[in-house]
Amino acid sequence: MAAIRYIKGDATSPQAKGTKVIAHVCNDLGGWGKGFVLAISKRWPDPEKAYRAWHRDRAHNDFGLGAVQFVQVEPYIWVANMVGQRGIRPSKKNGPPIRYDAVDQCLTALADKAKALDATVHMPRIGCGLAGGKWSRIEPLVTIRLTAQGIEVTVYEA
Repeated sequence: MAAIRYIKGDATSPQAKGTKVIAHVCNDLGGWGKGFVLAISKRWPDPEKAYRAWHRDRAHNDFGLGAVQFVQVEPYIWVANMVGQRGIRPSKKNGPPIRYDAVDQCLTALADKAKALDATVHMPRIGCGLAGGKWSRIEPLVTIRLTAQGIEVTVYEA
């Protein structure tokens, strides 16, 4: 089993050879405009365009908590838009927007795609920024769903 590799750097500039998938958590409202998505949009316009179209046509597709959209942005780089956040603000009743069960579902789909592409996975500490999640809850999911399956994962810290 591989261990998660932690490095300083920018997850939109993955440090590895071969095919890479950059994973991040999105909300279920179709909102894209704060946090890590800004770094993605600065480098590539297609993940945002695809996410907004996916949300707009949600009555006819799988958009929702636990779903993942894969967008190829370069010959060897893909972005995984993972819907793991309910709304954008914490609520008194439901706490922070992060939904760990949805993130777990997303990571399962990410593992399947990474295996199919023979890719490594690159991410910030997903779900721990605007989504309000705790890395102590996310890290074990990443370990179970990805590294335990032999998928190399690099987490980037600023």
